[in-house]
Amino acid sequence: MTDQNTRSTNADSKKSIPPYMKAVSGSFGGMVEACCLQPIDVIKTRLQLDRTGTYKGIIHCGSTVVRTEGVRALWKGLTPFATHLTLKYSLRMGSNAVLQSAFKDSQTGNLSNQGRMLAGFGAGVLEALVIVTPFEVVKIRLQQQRGLSPELLKYKGPIHCARTIIREEGLFGLWAGAAPTVMRNGTNQAAMFTAKNAFDILLWKKHEGDGRVLQPWQSMISGFLAGTAGPVCTGPFDVVKTRLMAQSREGGELKYKGMFHAIRTIYAEEGLLTLWKGLLPRLMRIPPGQAIMWAVADQITGFYERTYLHNAPL
Repeated sequence: MTDQNTRSTNADSKKSIPPYMKAVSGSFGGMVEACCLQPIDVIKTRLQLDRTGTYKGIIHCGSTVVRTEGVRALWKGLTPFATHLTLKYSLRMGSNAVLQSAFKDSQTGNLSNQGRMLAGFGAGVLEALVIVTPFEVVKIRLQQQRGLSPELLKYKGPIHCARTIIREEGLFGLWAGAAPTVMRNGTNQAAMFTAKNAFDILLWKKHEGDGRVLQPWQSMISGFLAGTAGPVCTGPFDVVKTRLMAQSREGGELKYKGMFHAIRTIYAEEGLLTLWKGLLPRLMRIPPGQAIMWAVADQITGFYERTYLHNAPL
């Protein structure tokens, strides 16, 4: 009888949340994050595109945008940003769950740290190619425009922007900066999923599948800490991505020919530290964004886990 109970307990502990629920939790977390943190993303983009020293820092950039363009300008590009975050987190969380299942040990059902990192990197690469790159190209083109008068703006909105890019630069214009985006997102997600799991275990003794649901504030602390390492490591990829996405063929040849050419050019013309331009607003946006996303996602997956995996009738 004891052996039967032990086998039943082990079977329950190996039950996992299905990928579609991870995808749903990520999409809701992305919507909440986008609405809260869009102004910081606008400021980050403006700082990264500033080659003349117009903005003296984060506060000066934000106040200048508000003074010259109005408060609404801080939410420029919200529609593509919110849509992109919702789809990105849905794909990231779902594909990561699928890849983690593939990397689990077939005998024990355990996932090694190496397998967790590979699953995170694969999820980051997939989201970068399918969702992140085209949406960020549109978002950055909208954010770099000055002013609010539609008649003075080249791009009238997300759909018009995408159509204009395709007409002038071809379909692959929407995938400008794909290489640094893949490197940035793959590295970020490899670090983030590994770190989030480590912090959950270290701080709260929480293991996936154990039936416990973290309090939102606990998820926020783990998510915040997990979201800090990526921006520091991937700063150059993010700056290069933004520069490549912002440039168009209008008025002549492209300044940057590709990822490595952009890195060399920026370093030669503007110095090494320029490759980490916008790092502070990224640190102001990404860790809080991860805190918000995980607080929402953990509650949704926790509810499913508690209701359907551990309290399901025998």
